[in-house]
Amino acid sequence: MFGNVFLFLNISMNIDNLRAIGKQLFRELGRMRLKPFDSEPIGKGASGDKTFPIDKAAEDIIIGSLEALREPLSIISEEAGLQDIHGGGRHVLIDPVDGSKNAISGIPFYCVSIAVADGATIGSISMAYVLNLLTGDEFWAQRGKGACFNGTRIQCQTGDLFYLVAYEAQDPKRDIPAILDLLAAARRTRCLGATALDLSYLAYGSISVFVNPSPSRSFDFGGGYLIVKEAGGVFTDLKGNSIEDKELGLGKSVALLASGNSSLHEKALRLLNPTQS
Repeated sequence: MFGNVFLFLNISMNIDNLRAIGKQLFRELGRMRLKPFDSEPIGKGASGDKTFPIDKAAEDIIIGSLEALREPLSIISEEAGLQDIHGGGRHVLIDPVDGSKNAISGIPFYCVSIAVADGATIGSISMAYVLNLLTGDEFWAQRGKGACFNGTRIQCQTGDLFYLVAYEAQDPKRDIPAILDLLAAARRTRCLGATALDLSYLAYGSISVFVNPSPSRSFDFGGGYLIVKEAGGVFTDLKGNSIEDKELGLGKSVALLASGNSSLHEKALRLLNPTQS
Protein backbone atom coordinates (compact mmCIF):
# COMPACT_ATOMS: atom_id res chain seq x y z
CA MET A 1 0.00 0.00 0.00
CA PHE A 2 2.78 2.45 0.90
CA GLY A 3 4.71 1.85 -2.30
CA ASN A 4 2.00 2.96 -4.72
CA VAL A 5 2.65 5.78 -7.15
CA PHE A 6 -0.45 7.96 -7.38
CA LEU A 7 -1.21 9.40 -10.80
CA PHE A 8 -4.52 11.18 -10.29
CA LEU A 9 -4.28 14.96 -10.66
CA ASN A 10 -7.55 16.34 -9.36
CA ILE A 11 -7.09 16.20 -5.61
CA SER A 12 -10.25 17.49 -4.00
CA MET A 13 -9.79 17.17 -0.25
CA ASN A 14 -8.89 20.38 1.54
CA ILE A 15 -9.15 22.04 4.95
CA ASP A 16 -12.77 23.01 4.30
CA ASN A 17 -13.63 19.32 3.89
CA LEU A 18 -11.95 18.48 7.19
CA ARG A 19 -13.71 21.37 8.93
CA ALA A 20 -17.05 20.11 7.62
CA ILE A 21 -16.29 16.72 9.16
CA GLY A 22 -15.42 18.49 12.40
CA LYS A 23 -18.72 20.34 12.45
CA GLN A 24 -20.61 17.08 12.05
CA LEU A 25 -18.58 15.46 14.82
CA PHE A 26 -19.23 18.35 17.18
CA ARG A 27 -22.92 18.31 16.34
CA GLU A 28 -23.32 14.60 17.00
CA LEU A 29 -20.77 14.00 19.77
CA GLY A 30 -20.26 17.45 21.24
CA ARG A 31 -23.82 17.72 22.49
CA MET A 32 -22.91 15.07 25.09
CA ARG A 33 -19.70 16.84 26.00
CA LEU A 34 -20.62 17.45 29.63
CA LYS A 35 -21.63 13.85 30.30
CA PRO A 36 -19.47 10.74 30.72
CA PHE A 37 -19.74 8.42 27.72
CA ASP A 38 -20.47 4.71 27.99
CA SER A 39 -17.38 3.27 29.65
CA GLU A 40 -17.86 -0.35 28.57
CA PRO A 41 -15.51 -1.27 25.69
CA ILE A 42 -17.08 -2.85 22.61
CA GLY A 43 -13.90 -4.56 21.41
CA LYS A 44 -10.35 -3.78 20.42
CA GLY A 45 -9.21 -1.55 17.60
CA ALA A 46 -6.55 -2.35 15.04
CA SER A 47 -3.94 -0.65 17.23
CA GLY A 48 -4.67 -3.05 20.09
CA ASP A 49 -6.32 -0.50 22.37
CA LYS A 50 -9.84 -0.91 23.69
CA THR A 51 -12.57 0.55 21.49
CA PHE A 52 -15.32 2.50 23.22
CA PRO A 53 -18.65 3.54 21.67
CA ILE A 54 -17.47 7.13 21.26
CA ASP A 55 -14.40 5.94 19.28
CA LYS A 56 -16.56 3.89 16.90
CA ALA A 57 -19.15 6.64 16.46
CA ALA A 58 -16.50 9.24 15.63
CA GLU A 59 -14.62 6.96 13.24
CA ASP A 60 -17.81 6.03 11.37
CA ILE A 61 -18.56 9.72 10.80
CA ILE A 62 -15.03 10.49 9.61
CA ILE A 63 -14.64 7.54 7.25
CA GLY A 64 -18.18 7.94 5.89
CA SER A 65 -17.47 11.60 5.13
CA LEU A 66 -14.16 10.78 3.45
CA GLU A 67 -15.83 8.14 1.29
CA ALA A 68 -18.36 10.75 0.16
CA LEU A 69 -15.53 12.89 -1.27
CA ARG A 70 -14.99 10.21 -3.96
CA GLU A 71 -11.22 10.65 -3.69
CA PRO A 72 -8.88 7.62 -3.61
CA LEU A 73 -7.46 7.53 -0.07
CA SER A 74 -5.60 5.12 2.18
CA ILE A 75 -6.85 5.27 5.77
CA ILE A 76 -4.66 4.62 8.81
CA SER A 77 -6.98 4.72 11.80
CA GLU A 78 -6.73 3.64 15.42
CA GLU A 79 -9.89 1.54 15.25
CA ALA A 80 -10.35 0.45 11.60
CA GLY A 81 -6.66 -0.03 10.91
CA LEU A 82 -5.53 0.12 7.27
CA GLN A 83 -8.33 0.65 4.79
CA ASP A 84 -8.35 1.78 1.16
CA ILE A 85 -11.13 4.01 -0.15
CA HIS A 86 -11.85 4.05 -3.89
CA GLY A 87 -8.69 2.09 -4.64
CA GLY A 88 -6.33 3.85 -2.23
CA GLY A 89 -4.29 7.03 -2.55
CA ARG A 90 -3.02 9.73 -0.23
CA HIS A 91 -2.72 8.60 3.37
CA VAL A 92 -5.10 9.87 6.00
CA LEU A 93 -4.12 9.40 9.65
CA ILE A 94 -7.14 9.31 11.95
CA ASP A 95 -7.38 9.31 15.71
CA PRO A 96 -11.19 9.41 16.07
CA VAL A 97 -11.06 10.38 19.76
CA ASP A 98 -7.67 11.25 21.16
CA GLY A 99 -8.17 11.15 24.92
CA SER A 100 -11.01 8.62 24.87
CA LYS A 101 -10.19 7.61 28.45
CA ASN A 102 -10.86 11.23 29.43
CA ALA A 103 -14.10 11.18 27.46
CA ILE A 104 -15.51 8.05 29.08
CA SER A 105 -14.56 9.36 32.52
CA GLY A 106 -16.20 12.73 32.03
CA ILE A 107 -12.88 14.61 32.02
CA PRO A 108 -13.25 17.52 29.57
CA PHE A 109 -10.12 17.17 27.46
CA TYR A 110 -10.33 15.15 24.25
CA CYS A 111 -10.30 15.75 20.52
CA VAL A 112 -10.36 14.35 17.01
CA SER A 113 -7.16 14.39 14.97
CA ILE A 114 -6.86 14.00 11.17
CA ALA A 115 -3.67 14.35 9.13
CA VAL A 116 -3.19 13.96 5.37
CA ALA A 117 0.14 12.82 3.93
CA ASP A 118 1.34 12.83 0.34
CA GLY A 119 3.82 10.00 0.99
CA ALA A 120 4.58 7.27 3.50
CA THR A 121 6.50 9.17 6.20
CA ILE A 122 5.82 11.77 8.89
CA GLY A 123 7.68 14.36 6.84
CA SER A 124 5.18 13.96 4.01
CA ILE A 125 2.22 15.20 6.10
CA SER A 126 0.82 18.19 4.26
CA MET A 127 -2.45 18.97 6.03
CA ALA A 128 -3.68 18.57 9.61
CA TYR A 129 -6.86 19.22 11.56
CA VAL A 130 -7.54 18.91 15.29
CA LEU A 131 -10.94 19.62 16.83
CA ASN A 132 -11.51 20.13 20.54
CA LEU A 133 -14.69 18.09 20.98
CA LEU A 134 -15.61 19.98 24.16
CA THR A 135 -15.41 23.56 22.90
CA GLY A 136 -15.63 23.21 19.13
CA ASP A 137 -12.31 25.06 18.78
CA GLU A 138 -10.40 24.10 15.63
CA PHE A 139 -6.68 23.94 14.95
CA TRP A 140 -5.40 23.32 11.45
CA ALA A 141 -2.30 23.65 9.32
CA GLN A 142 -1.23 23.32 5.71
CA ARG A 143 2.40 22.78 4.81
CA GLY A 144 4.02 26.10 4.01
CA LYS A 145 0.90 28.09 4.91
CA GLY A 146 1.15 28.32 8.70
CA ALA A 147 -1.13 27.12 11.49
CA CYS A 148 -4.50 28.50 12.57
CA PHE A 149 -6.81 28.53 15.58
CA ASN A 150 -10.41 29.13 14.52
CA GLY A 151 -9.11 30.85 11.39
CA THR A 152 -6.51 33.10 13.08
CA ARG A 153 -2.79 32.48 12.57
CA ILE A 154 -1.00 31.21 15.67
CA GLN A 155 2.61 31.03 16.81
CA CYS A 156 4.43 28.98 19.44
CA GLN A 157 6.05 30.52 22.50
CA THR A 158 8.94 32.81 21.62
CA GLY A 159 10.70 33.08 25.02
CA ASP A 160 13.04 30.50 26.53
CA LEU A 161 11.39 29.92 29.94
CA PHE A 162 9.67 26.65 30.73
CA TYR A 163 6.37 28.23 31.71
CA LEU A 164 4.43 24.98 31.30
CA VAL A 165 5.72 21.54 30.38
CA ALA A 166 3.08 19.01 29.37
CA TYR A 167 3.79 15.31 29.25
CA GLU A 168 2.31 11.88 28.63
CA ALA A 169 3.08 8.96 30.94
CA GLN A 170 1.78 5.65 29.61
CA ASP A 171 3.75 3.85 32.31
CA PRO A 172 4.27 6.40 35.11
CA LYS A 173 6.73 4.24 37.06
CA ARG A 174 9.01 4.10 34.03
CA ASP A 175 8.21 7.31 32.17
CA ILE A 176 8.21 9.96 34.89
CA PRO A 177 11.74 9.22 36.17
CA ALA A 178 12.99 9.49 32.58
CA ILE A 179 11.72 13.06 32.24
CA LEU A 180 11.89 14.22 35.87
CA ASP A 181 14.75 16.70 35.35
CA LEU A 182 12.73 18.46 32.64
CA LEU A 183 9.59 18.52 34.77
CA ALA A 184 11.54 19.88 37.73
CA ALA A 185 12.81 22.78 35.61
CA ALA A 186 9.30 23.92 34.70
CA ARG A 187 7.22 26.52 36.52
CA ARG A 188 4.16 24.29 36.00
CA THR A 189 3.55 20.79 34.61
CA ARG A 190 0.45 19.10 33.26
CA CYS A 191 -0.45 15.58 32.14
CA LEU A 192 -3.64 16.24 30.18
CA GLY A 193 -4.17 12.96 28.35
CA ALA A 194 -4.70 13.90 24.69
CA THR A 195 -1.49 14.21 22.68
CA ALA A 196 -2.94 15.96 19.62
CA LEU A 197 -4.61 18.58 21.79
CA ASP A 198 -1.45 19.04 23.89
CA LEU A 199 0.49 19.71 20.70
CA SER A 200 -2.16 22.07 19.36
CA TYR A 201 -2.04 24.18 22.50
CA LEU A 202 1.75 24.17 22.25
CA ALA A 203 1.32 25.66 18.78
CA TYR A 204 -1.08 28.19 20.30
CA GLY A 205 1.64 29.27 22.75
CA SER A 206 -0.02 27.92 25.91
CA ILE A 207 2.50 25.10 26.43
CA SER A 208 6.28 25.53 26.29
CA VAL A 209 7.31 21.89 25.80
CA PHE A 210 5.54 18.57 25.34
CA VAL A 211 7.33 15.29 26.05
CA ASN A 212 6.30 11.65 25.76
CA PRO A 213 9.11 9.18 26.58
CA SER A 214 7.08 6.16 25.42
CA PRO A 215 6.92 5.30 21.70
CA SER A 216 3.91 6.87 19.98
CA ARG A 217 1.98 5.93 16.85
CA SER A 218 1.82 8.16 13.81
CA PHE A 219 -1.93 8.78 14.09
CA ASP A 220 -1.43 9.87 17.73
CA PHE A 221 0.80 12.81 16.84
CA GLY A 222 0.64 13.29 13.05
CA GLY A 223 -1.92 16.11 13.15
CA GLY A 224 -0.20 17.88 16.03
CA TYR A 225 3.18 17.46 14.36
CA LEU A 226 2.35 19.66 11.37
CA ILE A 227 0.44 22.21 13.45
CA VAL A 228 3.46 22.66 15.74
CA LYS A 229 5.91 22.87 12.84
CA GLU A 230 3.80 25.41 10.96
CA ALA A 231 3.47 27.51 14.14
CA GLY A 232 7.26 27.77 14.41
CA GLY A 233 7.91 24.91 16.83
CA VAL A 234 10.56 22.18 16.89
CA PHE A 235 9.74 18.46 16.87
CA THR A 236 12.20 15.57 17.33
CA ASP A 237 12.65 12.39 19.32
CA LEU A 238 14.08 12.59 22.86
CA LYS A 239 17.64 12.48 21.54
CA GLY A 240 17.11 15.38 19.16
CA ASN A 241 16.89 13.24 16.03
CA SER A 242 14.50 14.13 13.23
CA ILE A 243 11.33 12.03 13.03
CA GLU A 244 10.46 13.01 9.46
CA ASP A 245 11.60 9.66 8.06
CA LYS A 246 9.43 7.62 10.45
CA GLU A 247 6.98 5.48 8.49
CA LEU A 248 3.25 5.99 8.80
CA GLY A 249 1.45 2.99 10.25
CA LEU A 250 -0.28 1.41 13.22
CA GLY A 251 2.81 0.50 15.25
CA LYS A 252 4.43 2.52 18.01
CA SER A 253 7.50 4.09 16.51
CA VAL A 254 9.06 7.04 18.33
CA ALA A 255 9.24 8.96 21.62
CA LEU A 256 8.32 12.63 21.25
CA LEU A 257 9.76 16.00 22.20
CA ALA A 258 8.12 19.16 20.89
CA SER A 259 9.05 22.70 21.90
CA GLY A 260 7.91 26.20 21.08
CA ASN A 261 11.29 27.22 19.65
CA SER A 262 14.87 26.03 19.21
CA SER A 263 16.11 27.60 22.44
CA LEU A 264 13.49 25.77 24.52
CA HIS A 265 14.22 22.59 22.62
CA GLU A 266 17.97 22.71 23.21
CA LYS A 267 17.41 23.31 26.94
CA ALA A 268 14.98 20.40 27.10
CA LEU A 269 17.38 18.09 25.30
CA ARG A 270 20.18 18.92 27.74
CA LEU A 271 17.92 18.07 30.68
CA LEU A 272 16.75 14.82 29.09
CA ASN A 273 20.25 13.76 28.05
CA PRO A 274 22.64 15.02 30.77
CA THR A 275 25.42 12.61 29.86
CA GLN A 276 25.54 14.03 26.32
CA SER A 277 25.87 17.66 27.43
